Amino acid sequence: MVETTPTPTAPRAAALIVAGGRGLRAGGGMPKQYRDLAGQPVIARTIAAFDAHPAIAALVVVRHADDAPLLAAARPGTRLPLVEAVGGATRDASVRAGLDAIPEGIDLVLIHDAARPLVSAAVIDGVLAALATHDGAAPALPVTDALWRGEATVTGTEDRTGLWRAQTPQGFRLPAIRAAHAAHLSDPARPAAADDVEVARAHGLTVAITPGDEANLKLTTAADFDRATRLMETRMDIRTGNGFDVHRFGPGDHVMLCGVKVPHGRGLQGHSDADVGLHTVTDAIYGALCAGDIGTHFPPSDPQWKGAESHIFLTHAVDMAAAQGFAITHADLTLICERPKIGPHAAAMRARLAELLRIDMGRVSVKATTTEQLGFTGREEGIAALATVTLVKP
Repeated sequence: MVETTPTPTAPRAAALIVAGGRGLRAGGGMPKQYRDLAGQPVIARTIAAFDAHPAIAALVVVRHADDAPLLAAARPGTRLPLVEAVGGATRDASVRAGLDAIPEGIDLVLIHDAARPLVSAAVIDGVLAALATHDGAAPALPVTDALWRGEATVTGTEDRTGLWRAQTPQGFRLPAIRAAHAAHLSDPARPAAADDVEVARAHGLTVAITPGDEANLKLTTAADFDRATRLMETRMDIRTGNGFDVHRFGPGDHVMLCGVKVPHGRGLQGHSDADVGLHTVTDAIYGALCAGDIGTHFPPSDPQWKGAESHIFLTHAVDMAAAQGFAITHADLTLICERPKIGPHAAAMRARLAELLRIDMGRVSVKATTTEQLGFTGREEGIAALATVTLVKP
């Protein structure tokens, strides 16, 4: 008998997003992590950046005790379940609360400031790669400006050799950083740490420096919001996809439209459940990704898809977009038919589409029109649909 060595499984990583601060210096009348940044709350962009990374297996957000309504209003739809923890009076306490909330089966944790919404996949990749050989890793940028001492006047200079501007996410092997924070807590004489690298080093952990990114700035003042907006405008990848589909009527007592069962004297025919609304939006997403259409990924010749519920196809397209770093920001669907009447069911359709697309219902449009009794839809032989979807990669 030949013995084989099992293939080691890749370590599973969690993103711990620290959002418990007040952050009022940025203005806006609310904590900066909930302020709008180019049409989305800051924290929504931060969560989405980690949710889109394929190596992240869990999401934990540590919020202030008073911020449950703010987070509920700001949180985006996500691929992963979002675990909430309530922070403490200091950053140390908030991180400890987040570490305690990480689900079982996680090996690595990336601790990130909620106010750094422009973190890139490349920065995350660098931290994760370094954790293969180090207890901890964190991105940083070398200090390139001259350093002075003084107040109103310059009183001295400092050598900048070997100095770095720290960023997040700061990544660690989960048991090691939990032990480091426990030791930090047990020493009442030790002051609050500036970041988790300080906690880790005090516990004897080795922390690698990985490449940072100038765009990975921490929003602190109103000017930082302006700078972040300009950065997003220069690097944003915006895609628009269109979808069109038709299904004919046949025997049945209802039609499935946008995941909603609509009573009707006939049903729609197709290899799956023939939900022409979901099919059209799915094809629009594939189109924006230049990834073919439903038939490319779910061939009608494959019997396993016979009678399948169409939300399976749409979920696949949404996951594919997220894996490539795209957020779906808007979907507009037009159903073309004489009957059934769409108006009474439009709100339910919008709600179900928003759920499947993982976006707010206010970003989903479902409307209907007729062809004035012209053509196959006018003769009530079937239903056609047209959809446009917008995808954005920061």
